[in-house]
Amino acid sequence: MQSNDLTQPDPAKQREFATRVVERLRQAGHIAYWAGGCVRDQVLGRVPKDYDVATSAQPEAVRQLFGPRRTYAIGAAFGVITVVGSPGAGQVEVATFRRDVEYRDGRRPEAVVFSEPREDALRRDFTINGLFYDPATGEVIDFVGGQADLAARVVRAIGDPRERFAEDKLRMLRAVRFAATFDFALDPAALTAVRDMARQIEVVSAERVAHEMRLMLISPGRVRALELLAESGLQEMVLPEVAAMRGIPQHKPLYPQHDLWDHTLLVLGLLREPTFELALAALLHDAGKPRAMAKSRGKLTFYEHETIGATIAARLCQRWRLSTRERQQVTWLVRHHQYLSCARQMRWAKLQRTLTHAGASELLDLHEADALASTGDIADVEYCRHLLQMPLADFNPPALVTGHDLIRHGLSPGKQFQRLLDLVRDAQLEKRIRSKRDALALVDELLRDGLPPTDEAPPVDKLDHGA
Repeated sequence: MQSNDLTQPDPAKQREFATRVVERLRQAGHIAYWAGGCVRDQVLGRVPKDYDVATSAQPEAVRQLFGPRRTYAIGAAFGVITVVGSPGAGQVEVATFRRDVEYRDGRRPEAVVFSEPREDALRRDFTINGLFYDPATGEVIDFVGGQADLAARVVRAIGDPRERFAEDKLRMLRAVRFAATFDFALDPAALTAVRDMARQIEVVSAERVAHEMRLMLISPGRVRALELLAESGLQEMVLPEVAAMRGIPQHKPLYPQHDLWDHTLLVLGLLREPTFELALAALLHDAGKPRAMAKSRGKLTFYEHETIGATIAARLCQRWRLSTRERQQVTWLVRHHQYLSCARQMRWAKLQRTLTHAGASELLDLHEADALASTGDIADVEYCRHLLQMPLADFNPPALVTGHDLIRHGLSPGKQFQRLLDLVRDAQLEKRIRSKRDALALVDELLRDGLPPTDEAPPVDKLDHGA
């Protein structure tokens, strides 16, 4: 069966499809409502990103009603069937009303028992997620006080928060995410429970932790999320690299009172609609400073903190099992976050190589936020953005020679091969050579006289190494 996952759902079609799913279930004699996050979002005046339906129909009946070609049963053991709509309509998860049987591993129930709407609502995590909605009448069905908590802007567990968090430890991170994302207060009883149980988050898989952190970091409430993680004790468990930043002095010109933690939060907050990779790189851009910190002539220094930080970032990406592309992007941004601090004095060939990198736009965004949180001087960023407006033929002209040209010139691929290509490219960009003939003559000269040492290290940071 083909899924429509690759089609970006149209909100109107998505809503219409979710309404039809409820209608079809009711026509077959079953109770059915929208449930959970889509109801919460609708009450808040937001457009739901997806729709869930809760019903008295059991999984076999749901599959029979909508047909095997339009359904799949990955979650059938927990009473969940996914119904796929037409292109643009997305898909709807249809779950049988249930109560969960004992959570032994702190992650998922051992089994489920099918039940009725009230019991189904009471098994859910937070009151704001425990609502049902009748799309035919517009009625909100509330067994848990969710509407009052939405009006009061508070995230409150259903029942005893310790019991809810013991059932699924990930709910502690979800409590933080919902409070930060919606700019709600976190109920004091829930916050106390998280503080007391924070160490138990260790049983949750890295992938589930990473998913929650991804949603927090791309949210406009990302700074509040990080503050709540610290306040709740979860930060030391899921982000020990960040917890180590507290108390590290910075002496930034604009914010001399800020420590490294304050500076990092300011940088994170200055980003505008960042990708997950950019937000994570901003969070970790100075993660190497606690290890690099030293004192020289009475001043703190942080030499090589960007290199140490890139290693820390790579390990975190591996721990969270992020994709290779994400890991490479995050570590590149952390490794180069100071690279443009002397852009106006940098050789054009060296600067051009950085500005043609796939991550250049995000590097500029990171450098701008870091500069605004330090000195306020973004002249280097503006200079680079001006260069990016150059005609392509000037900014990134086709290479005069390729690897195939070097092979035809009699060279064999080896350690010097890429280095030769880079040196020839630099000469081309700096207009010291203008033709393939010039390029091959330079290759012969370099082989005869010897290749110069590499020049890959970023410039010494004019702000942090002596601050």
